[in-house]
Formats: sequence, C-alpha cells, structure tokens
Amino acid sequence: MERLGVRPRSLRERPGHRATTASVQAIYPFVTEASLGSDGVYLGRDLYGGSFLYDPFALYERRVLTNPNMLVIGEVGAAKSSLVKTYCYRQAVFGRRAWIGDPKGEYEPLARALGVEPIKLVPGGTVKLNPLDRSASEIQRLSLTQALTATALSRALEPEEHAVLREALLALSTAETNPTLPALVRVLFQPSEAMAARLYTDVAGITQAARPCALALQRLCEGELRGMLDGPTSVPLNPDAPLTVMDLSAFYDSSALAIVMTCAAAFQRSVIDKLHADADAAGTTSAKFINVFDEAWRVLSVLGVGEWLQDLFKKSRSFGVQNVLVMHRLSDLSAAGAAGSREVALAEGLLHDAQTRVVYRQVQDELPRTREALGLTALEARLLPSLDPGVALWKLGARSFLVQHRLSSRESALVDTDGRMRDRA
Repeated sequence: MERLGVRPRSLRERPGHRATTASVQAIYPFVTEASLGSDGVYLGRDLYGGSFLYDPFALYERRVLTNPNMLVIGEVGAAKSSLVKTYCYRQAVFGRRAWIGDPKGEYEPLARALGVEPIKLVPGGTVKLNPLDRSASEIQRLSLTQALTATALSRALEPEEHAVLREALLALSTAETNPTLPALVRVLFQPSEAMAARLYTDVAGITQAARPCALALQRLCEGELRGMLDGPTSVPLNPDAPLTVMDLSAFYDSSALAIVMTCAAAFQRSVIDKLHADADAAGTTSAKFINVFDEAWRVLSVLGVGEWLQDLFKKSRSFGVQNVLVMHRLSDLSAAGAAGSREVALAEGLLHDAQTRVVYRQVQDELPRTREALGLTALEARLLPSLDPGVALWKLGARSFLVQHRLSSRESALVDTDGRMRDRA
C-alpha cells in the first residue's frame, strides 16, 4: 500500500495538540530555573530564560536570601567592574545609595553621571578622616583602633595591648570633646595612674605595655598619612547623594591603602548609623545602602582588618547595607596570611557571609578552589574558563543562573576602562 502512495493508518500524521505554555512546560521539567521575580533592577538576560532582575533587599524580604552581601570575582577584562558600576547606577533609581572606596580612581564617570564629585583623599590634602570621631559608638571606635594598631604593628595584639587601648580610649573620651589620633598617642606614651590601677599594675608597667601601640599609631600620624588621620573629620559629604565615591588612587601602590580604605569604610558606617537614627526619630523609612570594596584583597591582606570587616558583614542586615567584595580570583584570599592562619580563615569566612556570588571567567588553575569554596557543580565549574566577557554565573543560595550583562549606550561610557589601550585618531 505504501508503494501505491497510501500510508498505513498507523504511520499517518496526527493532528497537532494545542496547550498553554503553563501545561507544555511539564514536557521538559527542571531544564531552567524560575526567575527571581520582577522586583529589582534589570541586569541583563538569563541565557536559559528571560530577563534577569535582582535586588538583595527584596530577595531577603522574600527569604530567597538570608543575607544581602555579594561577592564578584573575575579575571581582568571579564567585565566585572562594568556590572558593579551599572548596578549602582541603576539602583539609584530605586533610592539605594552606593558608597564606593575607589582604589584605582575609575569611578569618577559614574559619580559625574549621578551629579556628584568624588572625594579625593591625598596626603596633606584638605580632607581628613578621624578614626576616633564621636559620630561612631565607643565599641566601633575601639574595634577600629584595635584593627589599625594591629595593622601598623603587622601582628596580632597581645591581651595587655587590647586592654591598654581600651583604657586609653576611655580616658581620652572623658578628657577630650573631640578625640583625635595624636591625642590618643600622647595618652599611650604617658598613661595615668588611674589607667594603671584599672589594669592592676603600676605606671611603669602600663607604660611598657602601651609603648608598641603608641609607636605604631604615631606612624599613622606621620609619613605618607600625615595630615589625613590626625585631625577632626572634614569630608565634604552630602548625606542625600545617591552615590559617594572615596577616591583612594593616591595610595594604590602604597601599603597604607588598606588603612585608608578601612578608615573610609568606618566613616561610612558612622554616617549610615546617624541616618538610620534620624529616620527612626522622624518615623520614616531609612534608605538602603550598597557598600563596594573594590580590590578587596588589598584590605583582606592586612592583619587586623579581617575581624573588623567580618563584623561589618555579620551586621549587614541590621545596618540595611549590602557589602560588595570585588576581586579577581579566590586565590587572592591566600594573601591574607599563612595557610591555616586566622587571617585566611576570616577572609574565607566572608564567602559564607555573601550569599550572592557572581563568577565571571576564571582560568583553569582556579577551578578546583572556586568549585570547592562556592559549592559549584562539575558542569558549572567547567563553564567558567569559556565564559564570554559580560557573562557570569550567578549563585544565589542554592540557585544558579547564567546571565549576560547588558549595557545601554549611555552606560558604555561610564564603564570604559580601555581608553588608553586604543589608538587615538
């Protein structure tokens, strides 16, 4: 019959079946992730779905995330800085305010686009940051002072040194209306009998214990940091601005960069606390903040800063802040200290306090460490070396997305960092 041009009934074409997409999707279950919803800023295209929108604060309210913090890693040229800049730019539409420590001086176009000028920190300049400013709480001042002292000493503090710093700050806060670092150094060089009595020692004993701390902090008031940390805070700040950029490029090749970054972040924290307090007093809702640590490995590699930064991450929910760490690769964390040291453990612990992980292209050598640290599947890890610029693996808790970041024509000028690599006409 088939030779006569008539097909058997069993081989004849059946009429098509019509159904809604809600029903048809059951034919291929579990192929793609459901979207994160319509709350948040548009970042690009989910390569296995539709548009990709993201907002950590909305996702936290829905319990999709348990903390708002973010880690962004990627090789040079993978376009991770493009993501961070446009993310802050687009979040400004929703009233989110970004604070950026800019170690390379590359966020100026973004600042200008949002109508603000970067705050340039330079030795001997007009801008000062006082680590002991009264706007911070006593606990915050003590925590920061201990971190800076350990940084300047290049070692962990001894129990006696912790106690000496605590007593010196206590004595200073009762004697000075606006305590500064030079005043703290004087107290440490010449501790009082009352300080000695509280530590059950004599003046000679406490003086000997305090001297290394005094010498270490004195260095922060001299040399390349002279005129920056040794007086009252004088930052030309607009608390209502959508963006605050602290230009730290004058210290990019200096060992003092981490100290300045830490002081800038501490100043930001005290301002946020005040804004929250003012909002609570007025009965209004306070703004949400995005705090960007670019070149984060430079901060993590400094002894004493890891514990301070960990506290910042742990309290992100109570501050209404999303902390964003930006670095090239996870092996940068090993620069925080020797293998197995507390510094490395603190640095790696920050990964667990960042539930949004954005991974751009990584070299083959980085795959085992990246897969283990971020809990990637074998397939996700194999994808990383071949990702095109602008494409990243997004891990949000247990969920995964492959996202192509998209730029508008206006944003392209804000993220361009290759100008000097092109021939000029």
